[in-house]
Amino acid sequence: MPRLRSLERDQPIAHAAITWAREPEPRVLRSAHNRAHPRATIRGGRVEALTDELSGTFSAVPPSVAAIRLSVAIVLGGVIGFEREHRGKPAGLRTHMLVSMAACLFIIVSQQLATMPFGAKDAIQVDPLRLIEAVTAGVAFLAAGIIFASGGKVRNTTTGASMWLAGGIGLACGAGQMPLAAMAAGIVVAVLIVLRALERWMGTHDDN
Repeated sequence: MPRLRSLERDQPIAHAAITWAREPEPRVLRSAHNRAHPRATIRGGRVEALTDELSGTFSAVPPSVAAIRLSVAIVLGGVIGFEREHRGKPAGLRTHMLVSMAACLFIIVSQQLATMPFGAKDAIQVDPLRLIEAVTAGVAFLAAGIIFASGGKVRNTTTGASMWLAGGIGLACGAGQMPLAAMAAGIVVAVLIVLRALERWMGTHDDN
């Protein structure tokens, strides 16, 4: 009996010793696998980083909504640009489409930036008025480039104003105000066509 009791007392110790001896084996196998396949580990890390980067996009504006806003902005900008292109003005269809789409893109990007973790939530401040000022200043710079004086008269002021308005239409589309943008585009086209005919009838038309 004393011998059996001593064996029973020694059995947990032997079992623990066996378990302790077998425990490092998977670790050795893992380290050997990592040493044999270092490229697989690097590729896995790159794929994971790329997945994390792509999964964080379109957090504020879904892809379908962003595509619709950009498409509407480029179409409405093209409506105004077509009239200028038909009149043979220096800034025509493509210029107005690009200006409108760029303004829309700036608004969508600003909405995405507002959701990104740049720091404490209380420290993040998004001022849409500053973004609108930046966009309008850029469009005004482009519009000023096509306005010139010739023969004592200033030329292309109407085209410069239409480019500035195309930027406003793009801003409205980027903010989701597409009905407002469509309404503004319709009014602009009516002003450019109807008032042009009225000026010709009155004899006060100036090719500007």
